[in-house]
Amino acid sequence: MGRQQMIGCLLASLLWLVSGLSMAEENSSAKYKWDLPDWVPRPIVPADNPMTREKVELGRHLFYDKRLSANGSMACATCHLQSHAFTDGRAMSPGVTGQPGSRSAMSLVNVAYLPVLTWMNPLLDTLELQALIPLFGEHPVEMGLTGREQDIFKMFSQDARYAELFKKAFPNEANQGAESLYSLSTLTKALASFERTLLSFNSPYDHYKYGNQPEAISESAKRGEALFFGEKMECYHCHGGLNLTDNVKHERLPFPELGFHNTGLYNIDGKGSYPVKNPGIIEITTDKADKGKFRTPGLRNVEVTAPYMHDGSIKTLEQVIRGHYANAGRAGAKGKANPLRSEFLVGFEVDEQEVQDLIAFLNSLTDRAFLTSKDFSDPW
Repeated sequence: MGRQQMIGCLLASLLWLVSGLSMAEENSSAKYKWDLPDWVPRPIVPADNPMTREKVELGRHLFYDKRLSANGSMACATCHLQSHAFTDGRAMSPGVTGQPGSRSAMSLVNVAYLPVLTWMNPLLDTLELQALIPLFGEHPVEMGLTGREQDIFKMFSQDARYAELFKKAFPNEANQGAESLYSLSTLTKALASFERTLLSFNSPYDHYKYGNQPEAISESAKRGEALFFGEKMECYHCHGGLNLTDNVKHERLPFPELGFHNTGLYNIDGKGSYPVKNPGIIEITTDKADKGKFRTPGLRNVEVTAPYMHDGSIKTLEQVIRGHYANAGRAGAKGKANPLRSEFLVGFEVDEQEVQDLIAFLNSLTDRAFLTSKDFSDPW
């Protein structure tokens, strides 16, 4: 069986696990209230996992619990630190076996608005499904729980705090017995519910652009904004909209917007190829035109999410601007421009003041309240 077939089989199995274990909708006595500014649309939530405060709180406990790993050494939060906008500051993160991952841990900022998850899998389109990958995936091993499901469910039932949290979060399942209450379905639904609350719309730039506060950002950041949304640098084509990415879904859109691009980071064979471990979405689509295409990350809180790119191969924002995009892709700087790179990467001349202005704008997207909010912190 080839790698692509193995991935297809794994995804099919995971879909069956999530959908088959519990398809009943949760009954909630009160509608969930989103803590959002008036200008921000609400995210779309799966019909079989409506938001409740109880599920969010259970999910927060699960997110930070190292017992959800084979050797008790890591939790979801190990690779998704709040202070780093739920990334971890590493190029690649090791799993419980010490084996490094293939790609940099993505930020979870405003993940509720994403139509697809991860860097290069257009089939992973719900947080409930995606949660199974780090928990049970084996290529690479992350949290290493394959074959240990019953041990985890037993731990939940014997932990007094979890027993109470699960019953409050899933009253219908509680009435059906322990097998329904402690399951992959309830586990992933709670994790997904917490992750959907990781909302960041309180940066200085938000106050400037949407809050009628002209002094909220510096003059340098204002010049950087003009560069970012101007035709010279072309940043806005892929990094526009609500979350500064062209991947978005919410209640005001008739259909999701998807964006996967080749930014010319590599060109190994002169024909557009990327490293074998990270070929782009061609691994899923098998379309040669998809070599090197990865999902566009959002730029909110980008100041604290270094290193950058899907493999963490660029350390600073200045290097991203000067060494990568100014050269129409890093491969272009080496005289081997990727023939499949996005048409929006045309390269540009940039001076020191412009670099600093653009960085000032990007730094104005940092939401300090989000990075320190107790609502998202470790409850243990």
